[in-house]
Amino acid sequence: MRRLIILALLLAGMGLILPLGARGHGGQWLLTFGFLVVAADAVGRLATGFRIPTIVGFLAAGVVFGPSGLGTISADALRQLAPVSSLAIALIAFLAGAELRWSELRSRGILILKILASEMSFTFVAVAGTLFLLRSRVPFLAGTDDITAALFSLMFAAIAVVHSPAVTMALLSETKARGPVARTTLGVVLLSDVAVILLFSAVLALLRALSPPAEGAGNGVSMLGLLWEIGGAVIVGSVLGAVVALYLRWVRRELFLFAILVAFFGAEVARLTHVETLLAMLTAGFVAENLSPHELGEALRHAMERSAAPVFVVFFALAGAALEISALRTLWLLVMPIVIARLVALWAGASLGARWAGATVDERRYVWMGLVSQAGVAIGLVTIVAEVYPTRGSEMRTLFLAVLAVNQTLGPIIFRLALSRSGELSPPGGAPSDAASAPA
Repeated sequence: MRRLIILALLLAGMGLILPLGARGHGGQWLLTFGFLVVAADAVGRLATGFRIPTIVGFLAAGVVFGPSGLGTISADALRQLAPVSSLAIALIAFLAGAELRWSELRSRGILILKILASEMSFTFVAVAGTLFLLRSRVPFLAGTDDITAALFSLMFAAIAVVHSPAVTMALLSETKARGPVARTTLGVVLLSDVAVILLFSAVLALLRALSPPAEGAGNGVSMLGLLWEIGGAVIVGSVLGAVVALYLRWVRRELFLFAILVAFFGAEVARLTHVETLLAMLTAGFVAENLSPHELGEALRHAMERSAAPVFVVFFALAGAALEISALRTLWLLVMPIVIARLVALWAGASLGARWAGATVDERRYVWMGLVSQAGVAIGLVTIVAEVYPTRGSEMRTLFLAVLAVNQTLGPIIFRLALSRSGELSPPGGAPSDAASAPA
């Protein structure tokens, strides 16, 4: 009740103060940021009372207070707070990379690759097949010949196989889970971004060759540019990670401020060099962690987690505010078959891949449940398609954002259930669980 009263007072205050910003008095973005920190945190805490992950609460706050809901957060405010999302992605990616030790990759790399290859293959085929079968009802496929419909179905599927490192890391940070299901899921999710970009590049090249876009459309998109996003991100991230490792070895001071600086600087360098921010910062975190003494790397991670807390709250609230709820209401008869086909494919593919790799029983049963959420990387990819094919690409983007809205809501709930069933959730007030399943 206390949190509901706080939310009501916040809404009343925003209603009185926001018009001042609209009249040019400024500070509107800062006011919106502060409102989201308090309001989304309150909704997140309410969600935990119903045993729902706080991330879902943050997303729900964004939907309720965003343009699709009460309109407290305007579309203009979303644009003004875009740098917060960039900072959050940089922090999440660095922390994710810092979770990976080279020794663990050597011992578990084959297992992760087999699960990734299997679940991506199943999902790619299932989503593409579902769209092709429903082509008469799909806006960007209706009225096309079979070859064009198949190509655009493959394009959509190449984006739909994506996962969400942001949600995975946030939930693991919240639950303190460190068992085999958590570690394997994290590894699959992190490596999937590289695989998705490669798959997307190949399918887009095939689509442009067999179904050329209208003259003048998408001139800014090139395969060389997409490849640079990957290779350049590894180079930029490696250099940044080495610099961070040197700082930890020789300076070791003001780690809280240094953690924020690393995220800001890394995100800006990635933007200026036109590389994938997520992959660059992930590489930086991995290099810094593996070149630094363990205790120094751990100190930096803890400092970064402290500095990132309010940024993460706003990031997920902004993600909720950007969800296409109106499109979901219009397209739900098309969205649900795609979501169900993807869920079944994830279950079958990840389970088969885990069995192929000789994983534990819990990994066979539950890893797929951590792969449901989808990320902002996919939004960037579907936007590229919309630039190349303005009409069909825009319709594809609308459908994909509706599918993403469902998966982004279901994903954290299903993943938390998986961690609970595998015994990897921390007991209240207890230490993080490292429970391992008996090998098959």
